[in-house]
Amino acid sequence: MTATQIKTKLQPLADRVVLEPIDDASQTAGGIFIPDTVTKERPQRAKVVAIGPGRKLENGQLEAMTVKVGDVVLFAKYGGTDVKLDGVELKIISEKDILAIIEA
Repeated sequence: MTATQIKTKLQPLADRVVLEPIDDASQTAGGIFIPDTVTKERPQRAKVVAIGPGRKLENGQLEAMTVKVGDVVLFAKYGGTDVKLDGVELKIISEKDILAIIEA
C-alpha cells in the first residue's frame, strides 16, 4: 500500500499524524547484534504518510502543522496508537509527541 492509498483510506483529524514505522536494524555495521531490550526502548523512526489539518486555536484559527507527508521523524516508543490497515502497521500520534524531524 502506498502513502497515497493510506492517506485516501485514513485521514487523521486535528493535529494527528499517521506514521509508517521504519524497522531499525538490530545489528551494527560491524556485525554486532543488539538485543531487543536495548533497541525497543529508544525513540523510533517513522515516515509521515498522512497529516491532519492542524490544531484549532481558541480564536478559531488552525495552527499549521510542522511536519509534512514524506518526513522521517523520531517519536517515543510508547507514544500514539497502533493500527493495522490492509496489512500495513501504522501509528497515529499527536504532532506534539513527535520528538524530531530527521533531515536527509
